[in-house]
Formats: sequence, C-alpha cells, structure tokens
Amino acid sequence: MMELPDDLPVIERQAVRVVVHDSDGRVLLFRTRDATAPEFGDWWELPGGGIETNETYLEAALRELREETGIVAVANQVGPPSWRRTATFRYRHGRRLQHEVVVRVALAGPGPTVDEAERLDYEKEDHFDFQWWTVADIVASDQRFYPGRLPALLASFLDGQQIDEPFELWS
Repeated sequence: MMELPDDLPVIERQAVRVVVHDSDGRVLLFRTRDATAPEFGDWWELPGGGIETNETYLEAALRELREETGIVAVANQVGPPSWRRTATFRYRHGRRLQHEVVVRVALAGPGPTVDEAERLDYEKEDHFDFQWWTVADIVASDQRFYPGRLPALLASFLDGQQIDEPFELWS
C-alpha cells in the first residue's frame, strides 16, 4: 500500500459502496462535492458509506441505500462483495482511509427518483444531484468518478468478475 499523506487527521473505517443496477441496465450515481473544499470541484460517486459496529456489509448496504436514496431493497437483491478496495481521500477537514467492498443491488424495474427523506443534513449538502447512467456513458465520460477506476472496472464487476483493486489515493 502507498503511504498516506501526512496532511490531516485520519479516520479509518470499513465501508460499502453499492452499484444500484436497474432493469434498463443503468447505474445510479450521485453528483457530489465536499462543501468544505470547493477547490476539489464535483464528481460522480456510488452510494454507500461506513459499516457500523456489529453491522455486516449486507446490512450496511441495505441501510445506506435506503438512507441515501429511499430505495428499499432486500437481502436477495444484493450480490456478493466481489470488488474490494482501499482508498484514501480528503473529506471535511480530515482524511478518510476506507477499506471498501462494492456490491451490486439488482432492481426489478427502472430506477426510481431518489428520495432524500432519510438523508442526513451533510449528505444533502454533499450529494446535490443524481443520475441513472448507462455503463457505456460512464465509460465514455470525461467526468471524475469515485471510485476513480469506476469507468474501467464497472463492466467487469457487473459481469461477476472478482476485483481486488490496488490502493487508491483519490485526493
């Protein structure tokens, strides 16, 4: 693993990211910014967040999906944690070191509009838009994504390949 920048206090945590895949073959991404660091601009990222104490990745994926999007999924819609990664990034005057698993949630129908009712205030500030993307549009885009290699790895992930991504210094 690369060395962490010694620039800010580090919060290390386990996290889960969710590739929400609808029946039209589209993936849900949030347009995101760090309100405390406008110099970073904005980017598109997968829903997800920290795994709480005594919570499994599956429980966290279902909770985060519900809280961030209003989408209520059940356990049999969640695929295995076949994409594993560790990344670090600056976030709200700190540095996160996240050990992440990425799972797929397969929706039976087209992707719904995001419901923000259960979002926390900082999530409403950070995630200021959403969009359902085709895989081809993600691959062809010149936008910035988190995970950074999402355009390169998404199709393989959706095809069921095991991905053990190298350490990512995102910001």
